[in-house]
Amino acid sequence: MKKIIFAVTLLITLTVTAQKSGAPAAATNAFAKAYPAATKVKWEKEDGNYEVSFVDKGNEMSAVYTAKGVLQETEHEMKVTELPAQVSVYMKEHYKGIVVKSAAKITKADGSINYEAAIKGKDVLFNANGKFIKEAKD
Repeated sequence: MKKIIFAVTLLITLTVTAQKSGAPAAATNAFAKAYPAATKVKWEKEDGNYEVSFVDKGNEMSAVYTAKGVLQETEHEMKVTELPAQVSVYMKEHYKGIVVKSAAKITKADGSINYEAAIKGKDVLFNANGKFIKEAKD
């Protein structure tokens, strides 16, 4: 009986969360299953998908889901000093005098890794080897 009550309570919580967030239930359910201990959860619509920012086990993170609940990528905040050396060299050469405000490691659904260096309203993206990919608006 306790299991049934817990399951019903969880279902109601997920439904209310989906309604408040504006994200489809499939996305919020997939997120809740992957990160049951997440706190400070905030959903936003992003390029037809749904991005959720949250804290998990003390780590600031975000994840992007499709409307059908398929994970596209996760992003883990990291210290700027933890970026690969090649990224730091590139930033010093191409963005002289500009301070990198924050950094993140992005893991795509296929397992590939990218790095992000955030500066003045822009994100500078690199591949796993620290090679420049592109610059995007923040």
